[in-house]
Amino acid sequence: MPTPSLTALPVRRLTHRDLTACADLSEDRGWPREEHKWGFLLSAGTGYGIDDPDGGLVSACVVTAYGPPGRPALGAIGMVLVAERHARQGIGRRLMRHVVSLMGTTPLTLHATPNGRPLYEELGFKTIGRAEMVCGRFTPGEPSSQVVTRAATAEDLTAILRLDEEVFGSDRTHVITRLPAFADRLRVAEDEGRMTGYAAAWPNMDTQVVGPLIARDTETAKALLASLAAHTDRPLRTDIDVRHEELLTWVKARGLQSVAFNAVMAHGIAELPGDWRRRFAPLTVAAG
Repeated sequence: MPTPSLTALPVRRLTHRDLTACADLSEDRGWPREEHKWGFLLSAGTGYGIDDPDGGLVSACVVTAYGPPGRPALGAIGMVLVAERHARQGIGRRLMRHVVSLMGTTPLTLHATPNGRPLYEELGFKTIGRAEMVCGRFTPGEPSSQVVTRAATAEDLTAILRLDEEVFGSDRTHVITRLPAFADRLRVAEDEGRMTGYAAAWPNMDTQVVGPLIARDTETAKALLASLAAHTDRPLRTDIDVRHEELLTWVKARGLQSVAFNAVMAHGIAELPGDWRRRFAPLTVAAG
């Protein structure tokens, strides 16, 4: 049972001043510090945490809301962490209940590890899909695709935002406009001058994470991923919707290996909005 002192600790909003404490909390649970990702999420979303009286954070998470300001159509929850010394005392449940209550009737989604899934089910989340994390050094194959890709420019932003909203199903302007500064590479695919997909690769410790990956079809997704791999010497990591079997088979044939499976869960909706057939990988599992 939680101690009375922990039960009484308030949940508060996190700011960029909490970046080091968030990274410390990640490290405490055996995760990479991921300061670059924490900084992005605290800018694009809203962090919530519980302070430890002895210093640092007892628990933290981030909620990224999508849709019209003040009237979000969807909220993505991520980076849900509880310090090891306070684990299994109901702290994570308390923080999640607080966040779910704050979001009211807004539909919610998250990616759950096998360990986290029972808590989310207890709170009313249901599994609606799965994502497979793959990681490794990408080995190029024989060039066969006719898909044209190129580096994105500032002039592409309007078309990227239009395509993203169409595929994701909600306005993500406040997130996508941060991509050029957050990512190392941002590339688009075109067909006769029309944008058919886009993808980013961003640094996370010793890997390059590919996401988001949005494409008209699997061939376009392959071309975007290969073009990003060609511009880095780091291992690639990405989380692919398991329904995209052809893409998963292809990346594994080129050196990426399965690392883990996460459950895609939702609260208040039966399935995510948008078009999953063109949504191959999220920006990050922490933000959808």
